[in-house]
Amino acid sequence: MRITRLVFLDIKFILYYIDKSWNLDHETFMIYDLIIIGGSAAATGAGVYAARRGLNFKILTKEFGGEVATSGEIGNWPGIAKTDGLTLAQQFKDHLAAYGVTPEEGIEVKSVTKQTDGLFCVSVNDGDYKAKAIIVATGVRPKKLGVSGEDEFRNKGVTYCTTCDGPLFSERVTTVVGGGNSALEAGLMLAEIASKVYIVNKNSYFRGDKVLLDNILSKANVEIIYNAKTIEIVGDQFVTSLKYTKDEQIQELKTDGVFIHVGMLPNSGIVPAEVEKNEFGEIKVDRHCATNIPGLFAAGDVTDVPFNQIIIAAGQGCIAALSTVQYLNRK
Repeated sequence: MRITRLVFLDIKFILYYIDKSWNLDHETFMIYDLIIIGGSAAATGAGVYAARRGLNFKILTKEFGGEVATSGEIGNWPGIAKTDGLTLAQQFKDHLAAYGVTPEEGIEVKSVTKQTDGLFCVSVNDGDYKAKAIIVATGVRPKKLGVSGEDEFRNKGVTYCTTCDGPLFSERVTTVVGGGNSALEAGLMLAEIASKVYIVNKNSYFRGDKVLLDNILSKANVEIIYNAKTIEIVGDQFVTSLKYTKDEQIQELKTDGVFIHVGMLPNSGIVPAEVEKNEFGEIKVDRHCATNIPGLFAAGDVTDVPFNQIIIAAGQGCIAALSTVQYLNRK
């Protein structure tokens, strides 16, 4: 009886430490159905549908919200006539929470590779994840002007996020550089904050929505400078002026802050080298949001979708998730 009792205690002791080891390091052994990389509209759309289909999945993101969170006024999200980026991003997170999904934030994905066993390995800042399928929904990042002073005065008057930094320029002179919707949205936001807003556009027209342009033209403290190419950002400890060329003449504009909105670059560097991309670095996908690698899907602004819109990104996320379910069923 004593020997039996000792053996029983030894087994309990071993099982305890196996269980403890599993709880401490279960991620090492876990193979997920799906890993979604990203934290904005496309990732949310994919996450909602993955949850509804009962997939065992994770959402990995460096910072939830993405470009949506940095957007100003939003008036084209169906069902909500007017909102803003921060509010909509929080609603995305709340929607996922309603399905018991909590995105893992602070995760920097280094690379995605497909192994010989057909599984994907997602390498992050502190380890690896394994999954049967991947949805890349990493979005885009701001494009730089590439002029003197841009890097030197970043966060010292130069910014790429008006939503983040605009409130710091209350009753000051500001300058927006760009010619699309993001520049117009930035101008509208700053018009309510700054004493003066210049918009420097290298073209003779705006590529943005007419409703935004009409709105910006109604603002008394906004001045648009067309056919003006920015060549330098000047300052001491902080930005003091912006130089541009117009009619072959160099002009200097006194300003306290420069808000750069000249386009975006896709965050597509993490995918395997054999993934097909277009000349802009955007991931090529078919109508199922599938790449040329089976099991690897992509959605949102990181893809070659013709239009970068929040509603399109969310819809692509939905397609990618449903396509993933079909892929897993076939497997």
